[in-house]
Amino acid sequence: MRSPDGRLTLTATALAVGGHSFALRELERAELTRVRWLLWYLLGGLGLAGVMIAFLQNWLHTLPAMLGMALAALLLAYGQRGTNRLRLFRLGREAAHFALPGDTAPWQRLTAELNRRIRAVHDRAAAEAAALLAAAEAAQRAADAPPESTAANATLPAEPPA
Repeated sequence: MRSPDGRLTLTATALAVGGHSFALRELERAELTRVRWLLWYLLGGLGLAGVMIAFLQNWLHTLPAMLGMALAALLLAYGQRGTNRLRLFRLGREAAHFALPGDTAPWQRLTAELNRRIRAVHDRAAAEAAALLAAAEAAQRAADAPPESTAANATLPAEPPA
């Protein structure tokens, strides 16, 4: 499975994001969050407030005030755009973070599929480990048990002497 822009490639056993490769067994889960660009919000909000205050104090005429408000509104709109942050939780290691552009919905579907495949890989590995453990325990019990022939002879009552 490949993302629309080609930044993320998901196979049955691996994930490649931005030039980094991860085996699905080394991942715990993936999380996608929408991140707004706070700096642009702050610049736009402060710029809008400053221009309005300057206009209301008659420091600016109408045309420069309109241009300043339009520029501040564009900064606010640009901050609304934001980005998506993919966080990959790795078993026993620090989480890895990646920025993914565009709309959130396709990335959420891809992240849901990634989490489903991670769970499937971990479930399959747990089933294999349980089967190996059961086989090892059965072999250990067979090695510890006395042989069948001596166990059967030991349980027969001895004949009384004639």
